[in-house]
Amino acid sequence: MSSIKGVPRMGKTLMELMVLLGLGSSAVQRPEYDDTSAPEFLNPSWMASIPDSCPLSEITMPGTHNTMAFYGSVLAECQSWSLGLQLRAGVRFLDVRVRHMCGNLTIHHGVSYQWAHFGDVLEPVAEFLREYPSETVLMRLKEEFSETSNIYGPVVSYIHRYADWDQLWHSRLIPTLGETRGKLVILQDFAGPDLGMRYRSLDIADKWKVPTLLHVTEKWKNVYEHLELARVGNKAGIFLTYSSGAGFFAYPRSVAQRINARLYDYLEAQAGQKRRFGIISMDFPAAPLLQMIIGFN
Repeated sequence: MSSIKGVPRMGKTLMELMVLLGLGSSAVQRPEYDDTSAPEFLNPSWMASIPDSCPLSEITMPGTHNTMAFYGSVLAECQSWSLGLQLRAGVRFLDVRVRHMCGNLTIHHGVSYQWAHFGDVLEPVAEFLREYPSETVLMRLKEEFSETSNIYGPVVSYIHRYADWDQLWHSRLIPTLGETRGKLVILQDFAGPDLGMRYRSLDIADKWKVPTLLHVTEKWKNVYEHLELARVGNKAGIFLTYSSGAGFFAYPRSVAQRINARLYDYLEAQAGQKRRFGIISMDFPAAPLLQMIIGFN
């Protein structure tokens, strides 16, 4: 078997494949992509400079996809910063998936248990909002991998146990920032009486299936077109664009490395202008990318 610099050709090919899939690589911190344990810098109170009269639909804000997906190897991991650090870095949209079993709500990404329960989400959010009352947090809440889809009762129970009922925005209507400062806006992606806004009322682009890295360009086209639509679209509606994606031959971090770079370049070309891009939800975002998104307000 021939070799290059002492590495058997088969071994070198395997190493290249591991790098391509995001296996075995050390953590990196770049302006657009960060899978280290902490952001480069924090920006915990950026909403303080936005007028109370501004509707949430007109705010450009960064978010994270599968916010609590820290475990499950490269197949399932979508974030590397704790929830508290995400919020303090400037993230204002959370994507939370709960599994209902015997009244308990555990955090899952598909079949991957994330070693946390819904209370481990509510407590840091409530603490953050008490510490920074100028801010608001939007949370998509979705049933995932449950025995039953009837999660309304357990969700209400967890809110009473781990947060403050009065910290919630209790309406389907899109509020102004002044109405929701210090509050959690639940974007309800499950059946039952209203806890907040309905997730499906948003204008959403979530082309998450990226079969291989050869399909990244198609994914970026979906992201780009929806961001362009959000920029000029109905100001009375909230736009939500997921830059995240995955497939059997395209793991979340591998897709994020490529899409985040294109997103950074796209936004950088428009930096310094006031733009409404809505919510941009990402895997492994970096602090400079979050700051750039915030800067359009």
